[in-house]
Amino acid sequence: MPPAITLVTLLTDFGDRDYFVASMKGVMLNINPPVRIVDLSHQVTAHDVEEAAYLLKSSYRYFPDGTVHVAVVDPGVGSARRPLLVTTSRYYFLAPDNGLLTYIYQEELSVEVRQIDNKQYRLDSEGATFDGRDLFAPAAAWLTKGQPPGSFGRLIRDYVKLPIHEPSWEGKSLVGRIVYVDRFGNLISNVTPLHLQEVQGVTKKSSAEITIRVGGAVIQGLVTAYAQGAALAPRALVNSNGHVEVFIKEGNATEFLKCRRGERIEIA
Repeated sequence: MPPAITLVTLLTDFGDRDYFVASMKGVMLNINPPVRIVDLSHQVTAHDVEEAAYLLKSSYRYFPDGTVHVAVVDPGVGSARRPLLVTTSRYYFLAPDNGLLTYIYQEELSVEVRQIDNKQYRLDSEGATFDGRDLFAPAAAWLTKGQPPGSFGRLIRDYVKLPIHEPSWEGKSLVGRIVYVDRFGNLISNVTPLHLQEVQGVTKKSSAEITIRVGGAVIQGLVTAYAQGAALAPRALVNSNGHVEVFIKEGNATEFLKCRRGERIEIA
């Protein structure tokens, strides 16, 4: 595990209208003025832990070793849910114990999970509604000053994980699901190139010959770029994160197909 560096990322559902994000940054800067803070996003759909988990999964690994990642989408704030410090072979993560770190547990090496129970790292507050500011922000700042993870709390094993839905076979079709819709309305699935290789092995079809079905649309073959699409015609490709994605060139696939996260996608 590398030492924490003075770099913190923030992922929340706080938006940019209120004081929430600014006050978290103020707390960290008061504790460690040289700290650098990078906003991953503050536009997570309110209370949507699954969406936050996907966004964190898609971005955390591009940061330097020792980065402290803070993710606060916390509908259970003030309840018995536990605040966590997770250390891995490369990074530190601070988040509520609600499944937000599910992909971290799956993908990272040498994972240790601690419940933060040392009050030294918590601000005094009249209420219990803002752990982002009162607990996670100061804990992140103290990590960047070199405080050892073991001082934050005890190791636990019974942390919460979200169910991860893997594509499965139904007859001769591989069935996945839409796991995220981006701001352009592109439908991002849990189907990866490895799954496509399975389909091609079973069907003996090339990538140009396979059939994708989603939201009532039937898409023939994969393209390699958005520019290869046509107006009002859904197309599919493998995106730069390694997921099959359905799009409409300069359009909005989620509106056109009336699809949302959780929709089935079939490939044959």
